[in-house]
Amino acid sequence: MIQYALKCSKGHSFDSWFQSAEAYDKLAVTGMVTCAVCGHTEVEKAIMTPRVRPARSAAATPLVPEAAPAPTPKLSEPASDMEKAMAEVRKQIEANSDYVGKDFASEARAMHEGEAPERSIYGEANLEDAKSLIDDGVPVTPLPFMPNRKTN
Repeated sequence: MIQYALKCSKGHSFDSWFQSAEAYDKLAVTGMVTCAVCGHTEVEKAIMTPRVRPARSAAATPLVPEAAPAPTPKLSEPASDMEKAMAEVRKQIEANSDYVGKDFASEARAMHEGEAPERSIYGEANLEDAKSLIDDGVPVTPLPFMPNRKTN
């Protein structure tokens, strides 16, 4: 097992364990490594400091007094005001809408054509289906997050 410090293209830093260096490379090439904070798939290895354990005698008598370690931010908590706002948006959408998963395009079209009762929904659609909905005048918008079922 190997642990890597990772960083997504949006600036989020996080750690993850992999079976081997080759396993990481294989997963990264196929887009299977995603940011633990935002779900973005553009992730790369970050610079890591090696974990070196001091010798027992050196550990018992430090030459320099140790400074208190900086608190490590929790990945489950938003790191910035923007992330806090996005978390609130997500919370509101999930509390006030129905998740329809891969049936999003058909559900949205059925509501638009009056075949299904109107309600707030969110889900997943491929690019082709999303463009078709927009071309047909169905009011849709992409969300800035992945559904909980799709995150690591």
